Amino acid sequence: MGNTVDDRALEEVVAFTSDLIRIDTTNRGGGDCRERPAAEYVAERLAGAGLEPVLLEKDGGRTNVVARIAGTDPGADALLVHGHLDVVPADPGDWSVHPFSGEVRDGVVWGRGAVDMKNMDAMVLAVVRAWARAGERPPRDIVLAFTADEEDSGVPGAGFLADEHAGLFEGCTVGISESGAYTFHADGGVRLYPVGAGERGSAWLKLTARGTAGHGSKVNRRNAVTNLAAAIARIGEYRWPVRLTPTVKAALRRIAAVQGIEVDPDDPGLDLDELLGKLGRASALLAATVRNSANPTMLDAGYKINVIPGRAVGFVDGRTVPGGEEEFRTTMDQLTGPDVEWERFHGGSALQAPVDGPEFARMRAALERFDPEGRVVPFCMSGGTDAKYFSRLGIVGYGFSPLKLPPGFDYQAVFHGVDERVPVDALHFGVRVLDHFLMDRSEEA
Repeated sequence: MGNTVDDRALEEVVAFTSDLIRIDTTNRGGGDCRERPAAEYVAERLAGAGLEPVLLEKDGGRTNVVARIAGTDPGADALLVHGHLDVVPADPGDWSVHPFSGEVRDGVVWGRGAVDMKNMDAMVLAVVRAWARAGERPPRDIVLAFTADEEDSGVPGAGFLADEHAGLFEGCTVGISESGAYTFHADGGVRLYPVGAGERGSAWLKLTARGTAGHGSKVNRRNAVTNLAAAIARIGEYRWPVRLTPTVKAALRRIAAVQGIEVDPDDPGLDLDELLGKLGRASALLAATVRNSANPTMLDAGYKINVIPGRAVGFVDGRTVPGGEEEFRTTMDQLTGPDVEWERFHGGSALQAPVDGPEFARMRAALERFDPEGRVVPFCMSGGTDAKYFSRLGIVGYGFSPLKLPPGFDYQAVFHGVDERVPVDALHFGVRVLDHFLMDRSEEA
């Protein structure tokens, strides 16, 4: 069984990425998004590959697509491949090209979603259609899920699917999705491919300070704005202690080893800041995941300059390492103080996945097959994905959305950033790697 990626698949992945970008699925939060046009586009192309996609909605227009590909071994565990259809907002005035143009120029596809994550959606479509043309089936069942609302709460998307349509994912034990397996150019010309094997938990907080309303010209010792501002400042300035999880320890060992540095993450005398300095650029893969974090993001208080409001509200994006939830709660109680209440209005548990098992080995083999000089390492994602919802079904999640990127291409900067784009060659690489991994071709000559 040879590689089924043909010229048509390479053409389709570019066209599909561009087309999906042109379908504006901006998610502004609070339900302000409509993924249905993109979902219908995906479903049509899956049907063209002989599949029977189902479209599911919890809320009108917030459409999810699910399809199952039957494998040749009915006794094998199934694999979930999931990608979201929504994107974060983009201001056209800030961009070199219109963010929803899907323009292909100089070997690059431009637009919002080019790396997060309509590229992966397109790669999956191109691969399964190539299989259909070649008459091939993967060894295990593969469930494809294209979800709504990942860029907000995920409740009408992966949350809805996991809670109300769990039967569609029967037999799935492992899932792959975004934010991993891309080229990270470390110091010395080393090409790393960080595969997501964990992600921090999320804790979105609402802080409420209450005081005594009054005239802005009067002394007021119970000013809600002052109390909130003091709590926000304490949270923003707090330095959380280091908490190294198994995934981060594995990442430290392997990333350091690639650069010829010996490290024992369990050494109580380890100076983490010094080690991160030695790792140079590669420290960016680790720095955000070695501790909990809490970043103030929004404030809302008052309605007139000469009126002291009786209430002030702030919002904080909190993230927790595995096992760090209790420390997070205790610390937030201390930082907010007696004059400010806080509540978690949305969140998800931290995740970890095995880095020494057969699944990770297959991912490594697929990446190294098409970039033999690349070094595959695990890492923990600083943010969260839909894998949190699918973990409720016992599905272990990995970040595996392969792209081979040229030197100077800053993946992390364009992710949610201005001038998001993806090289055509990177899409071609991703299609080949996905085909190799999903077909489990690691044993082939």
